[in-house]
Amino acid sequence: MEDGVEKRDKRKRNVALLSVFSNTSLVFLKITIGMMIGSVSVISEAIHSGMDLMAAVIAFFAIRTSAKPADEDHPFGHGKIENISGIIEALLILLAAGWIIYEAAGKLMSPQPLSEPAWGVAVMLFSVAINMLVSHRLFVVGEETDSIALKADAWHLRADVYTSLGVLIGLLIILLGGYISPGTNLQWVDPVAAILVALHIARTSYHLIIESAQDLIDLGLPDDEVEEIRGHIAAFAPTVRGVHRLRTRKAGGDRFVEFHLRVDAAMSVDEAHRITDMIACSIKQHYPGTTVTIHIEPCNCARATVGSCGCFLSDESRQEICSKAGRKI
Repeated sequence: MEDGVEKRDKRKRNVALLSVFSNTSLVFLKITIGMMIGSVSVISEAIHSGMDLMAAVIAFFAIRTSAKPADEDHPFGHGKIENISGIIEALLILLAAGWIIYEAAGKLMSPQPLSEPAWGVAVMLFSVAINMLVSHRLFVVGEETDSIALKADAWHLRADVYTSLGVLIGLLIILLGGYISPGTNLQWVDPVAAILVALHIARTSYHLIIESAQDLIDLGLPDDEVEEIRGHIAAFAPTVRGVHRLRTRKAGGDRFVEFHLRVDAAMSVDEAHRITDMIACSIKQHYPGTTVTIHIEPCNCARATVGSCGCFLSDESRQEICSKAGRKI
């Protein structure tokens, strides 16, 4: 029977494979229609989809690799492979943006009439529909499994939706303009739309690089997640008397949490171990795939004050505990 982590990894692989298939179809369709009608904006979209395809393939293999268990050479697992893939995907997007601008600038200097722009309109409509459906699925699974690789892939496709809409509007202007005002030169609209596509792609690339790099440099978990973790620990008070040196980080979709736990100095090792297991299970149920490391420390209630070193005890509780131990606060 599959456990929660195995089911999570299987869902990630399946949706990543869906992205590979959809992007492969769109690349061939866009490049064929773009070359047939001579549209640089449609060809730029084909290149964008080509980058999406490369990103989807990278994401698929990154997810497969990151799911491997920790080994002797990688004692903390392979989760950061997802972050590395996110940066590679972002750099590919940036490269595509530069190429599109270069090609579109040439077309803008020497605009050429399009043949059969209606074909371009049709392929852009099809692209928007497919990418909207697949990116939505990627976003859902990416958020539920906390996969940076899937979320990066989803942003690739969502950016493709927006840029396809931009190209679609440009082609519609050229198509309708030919009927409304046949003598008007609207061929500049196509390369301008391509340049706008490229600028949007470059902006997406920047945000993906920042998001992927944060986990590579071991940025702590968001404040709301840290507070959730503190809540799981505090739920075991007053058996657990305090917590401090709470440190967190992420590697791909995997979280790492470590902290020092303060308990009664007279507590047995067996009981302390049981408590730490219960706390770790509570955190892992909320955040599957989390590695929890807990260091046990004796609590000296005579020295602790409310809030010091993460003390969970009120003044009354500390006074009661200390009076039973024959100490004064």
